[in-house]
Amino acid sequence: MKRIISTEKLPIKLWLDDVEDGALQQAKNIANFPYAQQHVAIMPDAHQGYGMPIGGILATKEVIIPNAVGVDIGCGMCAVKTDITKITREQLKSVMISIRKLIPLGMKRHKKAQDRNLMPDLPFGPIVKREYSNALKQLGTLGGGNHFIELQRDETGFLWLMIHSGSRNLGHTVATHYNKLAVKENLKKRDSVPKNWQLAYFKMSSSLGKDYLTEMQYCVDFALANRKLMMTRVVQIMSEHLDGSSGALTPGYFGKMINIAHNYASNEKHFGRKVYVHRKGATSAKKDELGIIPGSQGTCSYIVRGKGNKDSFTSCSHGAGRIMSRSRARKILNLKIEKQKLEKLGIIHALRHAKDLDEASSAYKNIDIVMKNQKDLVSIENQLTPLAVVKG
Repeated sequence: MKRIISTEKLPIKLWLDDVEDGALQQAKNIANFPYAQQHVAIMPDAHQGYGMPIGGILATKEVIIPNAVGVDIGCGMCAVKTDITKITREQLKSVMISIRKLIPLGMKRHKKAQDRNLMPDLPFGPIVKREYSNALKQLGTLGGGNHFIELQRDETGFLWLMIHSGSRNLGHTVATHYNKLAVKENLKKRDSVPKNWQLAYFKMSSSLGKDYLTEMQYCVDFALANRKLMMTRVVQIMSEHLDGSSGALTPGYFGKMINIAHNYASNEKHFGRKVYVHRKGATSAKKDELGIIPGSQGTCSYIVRGKGNKDSFTSCSHGAGRIMSRSRARKILNLKIEKQKLEKLGIIHALRHAKDLDEASSAYKNIDIVMKNQKDLVSIENQLTPLAVVKG
């Protein structure tokens, strides 16, 4: 932890030295939220979001806040270690081409519904029921923004596969629907929480609170199913391109998948009481729990082991975190310079047009500093260097 702000109703514990004004104000708002408990934790990748900073952790009593979860419910990362140590640049390119053909990117979806047996077998509410058919076509799709499929190499020479994606339009629809309902409910009650804080909430004793929690959890599990299907297909592609080659595969060449989610709320026990922990752009880091902290395009990612730090509600950052908005990145960054940086490193990258600059490395914080700032939250198991990346 770097410092504590004690000027608000609850303390704000920060794992970074500098935080942008907008994110700091949002941290103060949630520290003054009437149902907030214990303190607020702000991770080293924090930046401004809707209502609550991305990279924030908030524990509440009796209520749940849709905007403190976010619109891409259950977004997260998964990673698989292989026993592959050799791969040529041409093979990398072929793998990337096949991934783009097999996995829909950006706003695209499958033309046909995927196997419904791969969908979560859990209770769901009216929004998931309405969107279920659409979700079947979005299962196994990447999405856009900062979502990626990346091939990496660890410090011992082994290749890793990593995917960052979420609940696609299903999660966005659920989040938007329930946030609007929460705003209406809070207006009826003439609630003391200012509307401009964007922290409309549900009492967990209400039917709407229970409905949101049910549908939110379905989206978390759908996001995992989505990553699993993409990983299955990337593994299939790797097998087809490398079997019998210089990167010959052996039995058991793909390890167990590590999965870690952010953007969710869960009922947990902290500091002797049951609370709803909202992790928005933050991941769980319980004692000895394996996690993933990706860098930006062109920088290292990390497999980490949680230390179970109570002050962060056993959490850590979910990535490097943005240092500039998407619009600012497109406006001030130079495409040629950003491409040269990646090409100098030998990375097969996804910067093709000026519109892609919002995902350039320069748009993100220094991952080395982010990792240094949270050394009391996680220990590094593996450092992964990017070889090739696909983005939406």
